[in-house]
Parts: sequence; structure tokens; C-alpha cells
Amino acid sequence: MAAPRALVANLHKYWDVIESLTRATRETQTFTHEQVLAVIERHHPALSPAERDAVLRTLCQSNLLETPARTEVFELNSLVLDFVRGLTREHELGLSAVLKARVEAIKSATEELSEGIAAGDPEAMRTGSGKLGELFNRIAQQLEQDRHAIMEIGEQAKAADTSIPIARRYRTVLNAYDQYVEPMNEMMDTGPEGTFYPYLEGAEQALDQAYEQLNVVGALYTHRLQLRQVGYRAKELRRMGRVVAQKCAETLLPLREEARQHNNLSAAVSSLLGQVRKKGLRRALPRQVSGSELPVWRVQRQQRVSVGDEVKIIMAQARDFEAVLKSFPEELSEGSTAIDSWVDEPALRERLQAALPVSDLMRWLHEHYPKLPDAVVLRLYHDLIKDELWEVFQKDEARATELTEVRVHYHPHGLQPL
Repeated sequence: MAAPRALVANLHKYWDVIESLTRATRETQTFTHEQVLAVIERHHPALSPAERDAVLRTLCQSNLLETPARTEVFELNSLVLDFVRGLTREHELGLSAVLKARVEAIKSATEELSEGIAAGDPEAMRTGSGKLGELFNRIAQQLEQDRHAIMEIGEQAKAADTSIPIARRYRTVLNAYDQYVEPMNEMMDTGPEGTFYPYLEGAEQALDQAYEQLNVVGALYTHRLQLRQVGYRAKELRRMGRVVAQKCAETLLPLREEARQHNNLSAAVSSLLGQVRKKGLRRALPRQVSGSELPVWRVQRQQRVSVGDEVKIIMAQARDFEAVLKSFPEELSEGSTAIDSWVDEPALRERLQAALPVSDLMRWLHEHYPKLPDAVVLRLYHDLIKDELWEVFQKDEARATELTEVRVHYHPHGLQPL
């Protein structure tokens, strides 16, 4: 057996050849000497025949290709085949029985974890959570691979030649739906008959209980983190199972219904043609009520005019329409305009700096700008005492100043040059 390092190195070196052989395994499991050499020549056209034989020997020596007993053909190493299929999304559809067995194993691993919780054994809790984590990983991997396999089956059925009979063209679709999708839907049923969601819910509850117990006894942080991560994985697996089941059904169900509808139509036409062959055209087909003429193979449909849903929605909105009241701003008081609140602040600062020192800033503003509203005066007062162009001081005695509409009680702020 070749060393794993040599296998990986040659897999990297001849990846294109192994990928082509992996894709070809959908049609055949074994390859002849000429078939492998043809694949090598397609990807490495510059090699001579002797060099292509050397590449084939290297693939065999590194155990990428194996020769079954009592044969002279080649087949891919099973581990390499699974690895390449997983990376290139070329996996075959798995068995629903394998998925069901892994889901059943969740129940036994949960029981083992529950026994460890009841006994207060941290080692048993770690072992049970480790088994659950491994099962969750394998189930998630299989679900992801099966999802891609289902999509591949649907794409191949749609891309098949339309001249092929529909029974043959959709045979794989029908088999995949009956043997995988239906059992998976039954297993993922949220009712009492389902097993996927109840088992995962029980595992989540056991993991949460084990985490709380380890937290109480003061177990290592790494042990508690392991339980918490497995619990998160269980929640993610529940979401993933629902998404995969929905995607598989959305991919195969329309094709299955199309095949069934076509089969029903074919059966009806065949039955009618059989009656015509046995009884004759006039005796097999019933006469029309209005006369004795045969039907001209047209479909009579009863037509009626109805109002669409969009029109109904528009009519209902128009019927229930209520005008929205808009609140407009109140009128300004008499004799006041919006211009009254305008002030040239840079000019005001220059004027104030020229008038320094000022003992009471509030009175100075009111005396020099008497037409400004009281709110603007107060705003300017608070802005100017924070300015860094002058030094500000505050007096201890309180004072009252009459503005235009209000009287302000305050401790005056004075200004002096820096």
C-alpha cells in the first residue's frame, strides 16, 4: 500500500486526470488500459506514449488506481473516489436507510448522555456529546451531498433528449423520489410519526442540561464549550434538514407530476384507441346530442368574465379611502417675521470683542439687539460664554433682566479680553 503522503502528492499532480475518471464513474466503475491512457492524453497532450505509460504506473503505485483481483482493468481507490466526489459535488444519491440509521443512532447517544447526567459523570457526558457531534457531522455531510445529487438528477432529466420516451427519461427521477424523498419526508415529519426533529430536540435538551450541570460543578471551560458547540450544531442540523427536504421536493416533485400526468394521458389515449379498434369508430365514440357527427377533437370550455384579485384590491382600497389630515404650521404673531430671528453672528462677535470688557452679557445683548426674539438672545448668550475669544467670569450675586417677553433670573456672566 502506498504512503498517504505520496497518494496526496500525486493526487495534486494529476488532479485533472483523477477528476475526469471520477466523473466517468457515473457510467462505468472500471476502466481499461486504453481508456485511462486516453484520459491522460486528453489532459497532457504533450506527453509521449512512454511518458503516458509512466503516468499510469505512477497512479497505480501511489494507490490512486487499483486493479481488482483476477482482472486486468483499473478502478479508482474508494477513499479517493469519495473524496473527489465530495469536493466536486459529484456524489451519488445516498440511501435513505443509512440516513435513517444515523438518525436512530442519535436516540441511543442521547440516552447515553442522559445516563451520564443522572449519574453526575462528566466523562460519560463528554463521551455522549462526542458521539452526538460525530453523528451530526455525518448527517449534515450526507444531507449536503444528497441535495447536490438530487439537483444533478433533476438537471440531467431536464437536459435529456426529448425524443427519449418520458418513462425512460424520468425513470431516475421517479426512483429517487420514491426511494429517497418520500422516506426522508416521513422521517422529517414534525408530527408524532416523524423521528428527525423529536430526536434532535431531545438531544438539544440533554446537551443543555449537561452544560448546566457542568457549569454548576465548575468543570473545565473546554468541556463546557464542547457541549455548547454540539448544541449549536444540533440547532443548525434541524434548519439544514428542513431546507434540504424542501429543496429536494421542489426539484423532483414537478418532474414527477409531469411524468405521472403524461402517463395518465397516454393510458387514456391507449384505452380509447383499443375500444376503437375492437368496436369501430362510430360504436366506440358516443354520438353528440345535437347530431350524429363525430367529434372534431376540440375542447369546449365555458368562458366567463370575472374580476381579478388586483382589481378587487384596488376597489377595496378606494372604498375604504380616508383623507389624511395634514397639520400646517401656525401663523406667526402680528408684527413678527422670520427675518427677525436672523443675526449675523460673525459681525456680532466682532462688535462684542470691540466692546470688551462687558460686565453683563445678557444686558449687552438686549440693549444692542433689542429686536431679536428672546429665544435667540438666550441661545446667543449660552454660545458666547463658551467661546474661546475672551475670558469669561461669573458674578456671585443674582440679577433679573427684562427681555422682550420674559424676565430672566440668573447670575450674570461677564467678558474681558484674554
